[in-house]
Amino acid sequence: MQNILVVEDDRALNQLLCAYLSDNGYKPTACFDGAQALRTLENGRFALIISDIMMPNVDGFELVQRIRLSDSVTPILFLTAKDDKTSQLLGFKLGIDDYLVKPFDMDVLMLRVSAILRRSKIEEDNEICVGNLLMNRDEHTAYVNGEELKLTVREFDLLYKFLSYPKRTFTRSQLMDEFWDFNSSAMSRTVDVYLARLREKTSVCDGFEIVTVHGLGYKAVLK
Repeated sequence: MQNILVVEDDRALNQLLCAYLSDNGYKPTACFDGAQALRTLENGRFALIISDIMMPNVDGFELVQRIRLSDSVTPILFLTAKDDKTSQLLGFKLGIDDYLVKPFDMDVLMLRVSAILRRSKIEEDNEICVGNLLMNRDEHTAYVNGEELKLTVREFDLLYKFLSYPKRTFTRSQLMDEFWDFNSSAMSRTVDVYLARLREKTSVCDGFEIVTVHGLGYKAVLK
């Protein structure tokens, strides 16, 4: 059971969040301001921190800033009524992992929580297992049914990225910026060539497929 810290000064909402998390198999701990959260973090570890921004004593921004001084790993989700772009940019700049605006749907929140924890586990383990494919980022190896799948370094990195964020669409521009250096002469056509080759090599994989999102780019869809 994964421990989740809920930092929310609205006691009724805090109680509701904790009840919903508990019903979905998590172990929540309630805090009602950032100062209390910092004291709680001194005595325990959490898989995820869910925090409001506007709180007494220590607000969400200061809370994240102080956490990130010593902890760059624990994922943080802002759950706030502040829907302005400036607050979102500041939150991500300080080191949060996701941002959800109130009012929100509890089922959507649970999906966000699940996705964040899944990404966190991937980063911690440096390993992805999807269907009959096993990838290890430390070793830079991929195996299908126990047999090595021959991938170039770039093909491996592309596939690992897609499978770390299933259903998320990556534009050709995003892929070029991350996997081809700025001095490269690579064009969007190059991305298409690489993805075609990657699709061919992963045709033996039974747990996902890489699909084209017309007019945008590509994404991995789990079967």
